[in-house]
Amino acid sequence: MSTVVDAPALPGAQINPVAKLSAAFIIAVGLVLSVDWVSASTALVLEVILLAAMRVPLGSLRNRGAILVFAAALTAVTIVLYGEPSGVVHWHFLLITVSDGSITLALATFLRVLAIALPAVFLFIDTDPTELADGLGQVLRLPARFVLGALAGVRMTELLGQDWRYLGYARRARGVADHARVRRAAGQAFALLVFAVRRGSMLATAMEARGFGAHPTRTWARPSPFGRREIALIASGFVIVAVAITTSVATGHWNFIGSR
Repeated sequence: MSTVVDAPALPGAQINPVAKLSAAFIIAVGLVLSVDWVSASTALVLEVILLAAMRVPLGSLRNRGAILVFAAALTAVTIVLYGEPSGVVHWHFLLITVSDGSITLALATFLRVLAIALPAVFLFIDTDPTELADGLGQVLRLPARFVLGALAGVRMTELLGQDWRYLGYARRARGVADHARVRRAAGQAFALLVFAVRRGSMLATAMEARGFGAHPTRTWARPSPFGRREIALIASGFVIVAVAITTSVATGHWNFIGSR
């Protein structure tokens, strides 16, 4: 006789999704206020420490981190080539000007994109959409119609990949998928949009028929606790922002975004 043992849940999975959302929002707002590399790098180091304390899987950190680095690098390259020139100009060609100012701004942008995206992505690795909906409805007291509609929409997006594959299979069976791939992809995307709108309309009608939006208040099947761990995570977000801003101001690198 074999016994099935559930895998231990990660510490981050036990935290209310509303607290994760709040912490990510606090960090993002704090880092948007200034365009400098000191505050962004300080916040980035503290975020890595926080994620390590929450025992985020190393594999997820490596894979998703590589994607974030690539996206941030693309943004930095654009700033290097087309940013506002200042200081010594190293290279100039047509509209492209690489200078000390554009390089510094690109570095600050690269670090800031990473620092903003890192908590927003990794805090929600193990977050279930249903748990997030429970938190939005019970902790933030958002309207039930909005919360349930958003949850249903998120659940439906999981079917888009399957619909795309089925559309491709149907076109191949009809012999219309062997040429003009660009035009075929555009037509297939439009068909996918039609499917999504049709499914959304049917789902909205079904939810109304079952009384999901009939009453301004409703009961929830699962509680959404909000306690010390959630408060500690939100406080960590404030600490990260405070330390990053203080370090930037103390070193003289603070550059308020509205002053540019």
